[in-house]
Amino acid sequence: MNLLEVTSLNKVFGGLRAVQDMSFGVRQGTVHSLIGPNGAGKTTLINLITGMYIPTSGRVAFESRDITGLAPQKLPGYGMARTFQNLQVCMNMSAVENVMVGAHLRQNTGLLAGLLSLPRLRAADRACRAEALAAMAQVGVAAYADAHASQMPYGALKRLEIARALMTRPRMVLMDEPAAGLNPTETAEVGQLIRRLADQGLTVLLVEHDMPLVMRVSDTITVLNYGKKLAEGTPEQMRSHPEVIAAYLGAEVQEQAPVSAQAGKAAA
Repeated sequence: MNLLEVTSLNKVFGGLRAVQDMSFGVRQGTVHSLIGPNGAGKTTLINLITGMYIPTSGRVAFESRDITGLAPQKLPGYGMARTFQNLQVCMNMSAVENVMVGAHLRQNTGLLAGLLSLPRLRAADRACRAEALAAMAQVGVAAYADAHASQMPYGALKRLEIARALMTRPRMVLMDEPAAGLNPTETAEVGQLIRRLADQGLTVLLVEHDMPLVMRVSDTITVLNYGKKLAEGTPEQMRSHPEVIAAYLGAEVQEQAPVSAQAGKAAA
C-alpha cells in the first residue's frame, strides 16, 4: 500500500522546469530514498510535497487524501513530519524543550489555562516532557535532555531534530540529508536509526548524498536528473543501472560490496 502518491508533478520557475512530470509512490513502512546530482530537483520536490512550494501542475496525495499545496504547518495534523538539511534548532533552549516543540500542534490546553497555569496545563506539560524524553531515548540522545542545545555536538543535534519530528506522532517523516556533515561513526548511527524506525512501522522518505548509507537502508530508490525521474528500483537494481551510474553513482558506489535493505535491517 502506498502511503504517499506523487502524480505528474511539475514546477516551473520562470523559464526553468525544476521538476518535470514526476510520479512515484512510497509504500507504508519502507525507506524510500531520493537521490541525484546537485540541481537534480530533490529539494524542490520535497518542498512541493510539504507545501513550501505550490506545484505548477500535478497532485500529491497522502493516505489517499489530496494534500497538494497544503500549508506546511498543517501537515503534522495529517501525519507527516519533516527534518531539514540545515539545523532548525533553538540554541537558547534545552534539548528536551526543543523536542517538546514538536507536540505543540496536537496540544489543546487553551490560552486561558496557559495564562493561569491551571492543573490541566501542568499535567499536559509533564506528559509532554515524558514523551519527549522517550523520543530522545529512541534516537540515542537522552543523555543531553537538560543540556542547552548549544552544548550538544553536531551529530547529536541532527538526531535531536528526528526526535522532535517523532513528537508529532507521524506516519511518515521526510528527512533531508540527515547525514550531512557527520563523521563515519555518526553516519552509521543515523543509518541504523532510520532502518530501525522503518522496521517499527514508520515510513521514511529520505534525501541523502551519502551513497553507502542510501544503499544500506533503502527499500526503494528513485533517481532524479535534471528534474526528471531517471530510474527507480531496489538498491541492487540502481547499483547496476547504466544510466544511474553515468548520471550520479559512478565508480565510488560500484566499488562498494552489494548491500541489501535486508542487510541494513540486520545491521540495525
